[in-house]
Amino acid sequence: MKIIETPIPDLVEIIPDVFGDHRGHFFESYNQRAFAEEGLDMQFVQDNQSLSSKGVLRGLHFQAPPYAQGKLVRVIRGSVLDVAVDIRKGSPTYGQQHSVLLSGENKKMFWIPEGFAHGFATLEDDTIFSYKCTNYYHKASEGCLLWNDPELNIDWNVEEPKLSDKDKIGELLKDFKTPFTYS
Repeated sequence: MKIIETPIPDLVEIIPDVFGDHRGHFFESYNQRAFAEEGLDMQFVQDNQSLSSKGVLRGLHFQAPPYAQGKLVRVIRGSVLDVAVDIRKGSPTYGQQHSVLLSGENKKMFWIPEGFAHGFATLEDDTIFSYKCTNYYHKASEGCLLWNDPELNIDWNVEEPKLSDKDKIGELLKDFKTPFTYS
């Protein structure tokens, strides 16, 4: 496995070792010991999976402490532009975002720790997105930044995104009072 540091501390891209032959391929999408040896020591309690058509945009979501979640995300089939925004008070990269192309073909994973808002836009029909979470879903603790906030200026690579009602009314970063602190 190869760990790729991003410009934002604690946010990393992960490229697994993939073993393929004429039958197909095999890779470990998660191995607790291997991840811990790379400094990624996390405990997962919930796995989620979504199926989306091309042009669906989900995000930018987070859960406030004490229900904050870290997420290890990947695409099983199709492709997404995956985005994480640093929302940790006192962070030198507060309000900055990092995006990565995740696909069933590249098998890349993205580790998004607590203190980040997360979203993705599907670039293909029938995209299957998988997330391993470090905490359980807690509806009363969820929050959302506005996906098209001009201050964030995220290029989602989607002309007219398909959004949930919740995602249409996210907060602007300038009005947001973060519950996270950078350490």
